[in-house]
Amino acid sequence: MTISPSSRRRGVALAVAAACLVVPATPAVAEPGAPLADGVGYRPLELTTAHGPVRGHLLAVDLRHARLDLLHPGSVAATDEIPDLAEAQGALAGVNGDFFNISSSHEGVAATGASVGPAVAAGQDLKAAVPDAQRFGPALPATTSTRDVLGVGVNRQARVSELSLEGTVRSGPLRYDIEGHNTYALAEDGIAVFTSEWGDANRVRATCGSDTSRTAPCSEQTEEVVVRDGVVIAERDRPGEGPIPEDTVVLVGREDGAAELEALDEGDRVRVRHDLTTFDGPPLSFAVGGFPIVRGGDDLPGLDDAVLAPRTAAGVSADGRTVWLVVVDGRSDDSAGMTVAELAELVRSFGATDVINLDGGGSSTMVTREPGATRVTVVNTPSDGQPRAVANGVGVFPR
Repeated sequence: MTISPSSRRRGVALAVAAACLVVPATPAVAEPGAPLADGVGYRPLELTTAHGPVRGHLLAVDLRHARLDLLHPGSVAATDEIPDLAEAQGALAGVNGDFFNISSSHEGVAATGASVGPAVAAGQDLKAAVPDAQRFGPALPATTSTRDVLGVGVNRQARVSELSLEGTVRSGPLRYDIEGHNTYALAEDGIAVFTSEWGDANRVRATCGSDTSRTAPCSEQTEEVVVRDGVVIAERDRPGEGPIPEDTVVLVGREDGAAELEALDEGDRVRVRHDLTTFDGPPLSFAVGGFPIVRGGDDLPGLDDAVLAPRTAAGVSADGRTVWLVVVDGRSDDSAGMTVAELAELVRSFGATDVINLDGGGSSTMVTREPGATRVTVVNTPSDGQPRAVANGVGVFPR
């Protein structure tokens, strides 16, 4: 495939080096389509693997000329289809994002739809990560956690990073740590803060499960405290649901955290602080959760090499200037899908030194907006037969 000098300058080269993709796939290089915009290129992939043919889709984004941000439905605890999210936010292209609370195993407690990992949109912290044992998705590789993210710093460079929550509740001499922010699950004995970004979904799910099991029973020791303009206005034994006004935060505690919140009474003045922090570079203006599968150019040990499925991933170049977004179709005669180990090998072949695995299966979706088009087009074949409503996605936008 020939790549024009201008494409090289914009960082949208989409060549696949077959020699780099050792096992099991060897791409049959196809001619690229027209660039979607300055710094953004798309093309389909036709792969030959030991399992049969595989169809894939590749977006290359040069962050000097385009930007990434979170596609999301306006509330953390809500879902929508990637084409609708891309249309609503005017994206050039996009893929699905993080794993999410897609189902419930607790009677009477509905799934919230909220994502597993941290989320940052347009520089605003939307949520923190759930405990590792309460996540949805394949088993985490060693050395990874639900705090891992694909992010772009305020310096416009992408990286696979980690976001941790730091927060406190203070009232007079009382000081309590915050372990959750707009999360569908909370560590045992913890306290979570819910804000207007959460939406109107139930908050009781945060008190279900345990530090070792997502399906463990809901806690019987819970407390909810409503704080408006820094003053406690209500307290109740069981977490509620419904929208939260912008001038209000809701604190939810379980076990020891519930006991701590019970010390607060109506009329008490309360200060609530919470921030997502990263220690490996500048603050992140965008972040979406997932789990790393390649670090520093090397595959992480123990990646699954048996289960074939549709997959979505994002790769980052060593200088943080280029991001590759990849969707692989699966579960059909036309496309067998890939294992996580094969996905890591594929995305590394484009030049990525760090790769993060995003939600796959029926969630895997890619949309693009051709130059002059009024609407985005779904370019892959979602395995559910249509795009799935998901918690969030990675959007590509003009700078």
